[in-house]
Amino acid sequence: MPIPDTTFAQHLNLLCAGLFLLVTLGLIATRQVLASVRIFILQSCLLAISALLIGLVYGSPHLFAVAAITVVTKVFLIPLFLRRRLGPDMHARREVDISVGIPTALLVALGLTGFAYFVMHPLVQATTADISANMPVGTAVLIVGSYAILVRREALPQLMGLLAMENGAFLAGISIAPDLPLIAELAAAFDVIIIVVVLGLLTKKIHERIGHTTVGELDDLKEGEA
Repeated sequence: MPIPDTTFAQHLNLLCAGLFLLVTLGLIATRQVLASVRIFILQSCLLAISALLIGLVYGSPHLFAVAAITVVTKVFLIPLFLRRRLGPDMHARREVDISVGIPTALLVALGLTGFAYFVMHPLVQATTADISANMPVGTAVLIVGSYAILVRREALPQLMGLLAMENGAFLAGISIAPDLPLIAELAAAFDVIIIVVVLGLLTKKIHERIGHTTVGELDDLKEGEA
């Protein structure tokens, strides 16, 4: 049961959810690698704030820990690792290839967002109204993140799309199960770090081998090439 006098926290959570979705759409609109990383950092900050606010609404200390874990891993550790391992490629001021035009990509992303709200509407009606925006927003971000992976042709922006998907799933998850055991949150954070380390090292090796990380051109390579 929600604790009393949490209306302001609920309203702030609605604001965070809206900003969370808008920030994710920035992954589709941006053409800079560093900008996509900054968008992920901002998205993670909003996720942590939402977890903190939902923790206030439900009086859940687990969500306070989730907010702290999110800040440590996604706002500091992951960007720091990427900056150290992919410094030149991450800060290069060049346009990232995209398979469709940005206006078209944004229109498709908005359509996918509407689809997510339509699909999640029955669940929203069946749950509490306190944090009902988190489920459709999290689902929309999950879908838009997967779409960002499809339309991007660079490895690092694709990685940001994957991390955005994880953030979206997390936002929806904390609204469904706010009292999830802390060990589950720690396991999820550890899994994300492992994924970033593996893909970050793979991206660096690809860049060292062929001089760029344009995924669309990798199919031109032959097995026997040095």
